[in-house]
Amino acid sequence: MCSRGWDWCLALELLLLHLSVLATSIQGNSVDVINAISGGNVTLNISESLPENVREITWFCTYHQKIADWDVKRLKYFDNKFKGRVRLDYQSGALYISKIQKEDANIYIMRVLKETMYEQEWKIRLQVFDPVPKPDIKIEKTAKVEDDCYLKLSCVIPDESVNYTWYGDKEPFPKEFQSGVLETTLKSQDYSRCYTCQVSNPVSSKNDTVCFSPPCTLVRSFAVEWIASWLVIMVPIILGLLFT
Repeated sequence: MCSRGWDWCLALELLLLHLSVLATSIQGNSVDVINAISGGNVTLNISESLPENVREITWFCTYHQKIADWDVKRLKYFDNKFKGRVRLDYQSGALYISKIQKEDANIYIMRVLKETMYEQEWKIRLQVFDPVPKPDIKIEKTAKVEDDCYLKLSCVIPDESVNYTWYGDKEPFPKEFQSGVLETTLKSQDYSRCYTCQVSNPVSSKNDTVCFSPPCTLVRSFAVEWIASWLVIMVPIILGLLFT
């Protein structure tokens, strides 16, 4: 059939080849994200099993820096900032990195060569965060409004990448209150109320708590802070159980 329409067959083959390359390119553009804490260890691994009949595995930090290379005859680690801090598991393809530094945050590529000489690539974005410091709630303003107490509390640390979550006695405040500053009112009918600020990033979290009793009296105690810390941990767990 192709002998009668050679030009048409050639065009069809080129189109199919283009679609195949395009599909491979789109698959290779997906990037998994892994978070790590500075000073800790991390495992870079793809979210699927290695293909069969693997002939070679190579890990890169971007395409300009080789980290490790394995084939059936040898395993090689390259002489760069990763040497002595990495280990390649050729059975799973996982790359273990120890003593993570902020400078290690980057795109990592695992390239696999199969016995058929077909190559596949997976990309992983490594994000590195410092542990968050313990916040210190500052009382910016208290004002008696009739029988109630207006409160303005701040809980800001010098790190723009953190998230703030404010908790009352029993549950977190609505999303519109979640910033470094909380403005709220302590009602006169409340015996007392505690406010906890949790500062977090993807790898760590810390919190601080202040308590007030009407009209605008600051009360701090170890027991109250322990209860508030317990609530910060347990409330998300309880809510997760209720809605799953």
